[in-house]
Amino acid sequence: MANPFVHLELTTPDVSKAKEFYSGLFGWTFTDNDMGGGMIYSTFKPDSGPGGGMFTMPGMPTFWLAYVGVDDINAATDKAKSLGATIHKGPAEIPNIGWFTILADPGGATIALFQPKEPM
Repeated sequence: MANPFVHLELTTPDVSKAKEFYSGLFGWTFTDNDMGGGMIYSTFKPDSGPGGGMFTMPGMPTFWLAYVGVDDINAATDKAKSLGATIHKGPAEIPNIGWFTILADPGGATIALFQPKEPM
């Protein structure tokens, strides 16, 4: 399938509680990554399918965000916009990782695009 889901991300006010829940439910293990400025990004990778991460961002609601892989973040963002998407953020760089855009489709559903630094 072209453009598969490649990453899932949880924004939550209590990462410890979320890690305990998903570890107990699915057996996921987590790696904590210091992103600087006091932000910890906890990643997980199940045996199959996309992995993801979770973090706390003050003022953000609790939600899961799905990322779809693209070859060219700028072209994909422009195409989404031409098809009626509202661009919330991006394209933006994740240093040493890649680029992302967060958008809402014409019906209002939020989804993200991701282009890795190295080809998928």
